[in-house]
Amino acid sequence: MKLIKDILKGVIIGIANAIPGVSGGTMMVSMGIYDDIIGSVTHLFKDFKKSVLTLLPYFIGMGIGIVGLAFAIDYLFKTFPLQTKLLFIGLILGGVPILLGKVKGKKVKVPYVLVFLLLFAAIILMELFGGEGHTVTLSITPLQLILLFIIGIIASATMIIPGVSGSMMLMILGYYSPIMSLVKGLIVALTSRDWHTVGVSVAYLVPFGLGVVVGIFAVAKGIEILLNKHETITYYGILGLVASSPFVILMGTALAAITVPSVLTGIVTLALGMFCAFKLSKE
Repeated sequence: MKLIKDILKGVIIGIANAIPGVSGGTMMVSMGIYDDIIGSVTHLFKDFKKSVLTLLPYFIGMGIGIVGLAFAIDYLFKTFPLQTKLLFIGLILGGVPILLGKVKGKKVKVPYVLVFLLLFAAIILMELFGGEGHTVTLSITPLQLILLFIIGIIASATMIIPGVSGSMMLMILGYYSPIMSLVKGLIVALTSRDWHTVGVSVAYLVPFGLGVVVGIFAVAKGIEILLNKHETITYYGILGLVASSPFVILMGTALAAITVPSVLTGIVTLALGMFCAFKLSKE
């Protein structure tokens, strides 16, 4: 049962990482598995068997979420934007009590509040002024492959930091559409046995994937150091990032999408998201 729950958690994280404006790191926090994932990544070589057994279900779920269900979620975001956004907000809010428990009983200090406000404002401003960059045209050249490696590092860093959307960062840099097209194209090519397209897709995705791996290890180590040496203030910072997420997710919602039926059904999906986060966060 725990294995199935961990895979489902991974699915939600994977979908979140594939949708601009939604943070996979926030979903890790909301389901109470952020510390476990960070610890398993940073101790992968020191405690290989235990780390792999911890991470494997999540990564299986993430693969399913990114490759498979992202197609359906993309459709839902376009067809039922408000309801789908409220579902993710529900997933976030459902995990807030777990995060509050990390700072419960700790004396509130001015630096803690300042860090909370600073990171909250930073995410809001990033969303307001980030915009969408031009779409990059990919070509197999040494420079482009190096850039893909660097983009992979940036993407993974933002994917693992709560409140920061890795896919939104890719969109700002102009790599979101090309990367998603490569992933979808690779799946189609594999099913149709178009090996030429498979080879081209892999040639682009390998340096990007290597960058993702490097970025995850580097950022996870940094976060682990912060949690070990400055636990309370780090959690206040994470709270600021998580608190900004619902506002970021709702930004850009078209007024036409806000109707009485959409609001009523959105309340249902909000409650569903909170219920799912609560259930998945319980061991």
